[in-house]
Amino acid sequence: MTLEAILAAFHLLAILTFVVFLSSQAALCRIEWLNAAVVERLARLDVIYGVAGAVMIGSGLARLMWGVKGASWYLSQPLFHIKITLVLAMVVLSFVPSAAFRRWRQNLRSTGALPPAAEVARVRRLVMIQSHVLPVVAVIAVFWARGW
Repeated sequence: MTLEAILAAFHLLAILTFVVFLSSQAALCRIEWLNAAVVERLARLDVIYGVAGAVMIGSGLARLMWGVKGASWYLSQPLFHIKITLVLAMVVLSFVPSAAFRRWRQNLRSTGALPPAAEVARVRRLVMIQSHVLPVVAVIAVFWARGW
């Protein structure tokens, strides 16, 4: 049971870290607040967000493989498949903002220019989609944990 508790705690810690840094990206990625310091911060936040996402997925896989319920239980649950599909969709969506934040920082450092408003709006939209999908994943997890 100690391993189960450690895996669950590690997974929860990664989820909470993921939420904090996704929320930070959502808050900062707006044209009216964008300046050189924010561009640098977005790039740094994105690295932590990516690491938290990787740890979240890794700890989830660890729970699947080494948790008390076992892989067969998880893989037989329809809500598990919906949850994983939504998480993978978030991963795919995150590639565009991550690349944009790195590109913005590189461009800022080389030319001093901030990104165009239309690009910031497009990237913000993708960050906000992720921010709205995440609570759906949480609701699915709650229903799943209660036997749906």
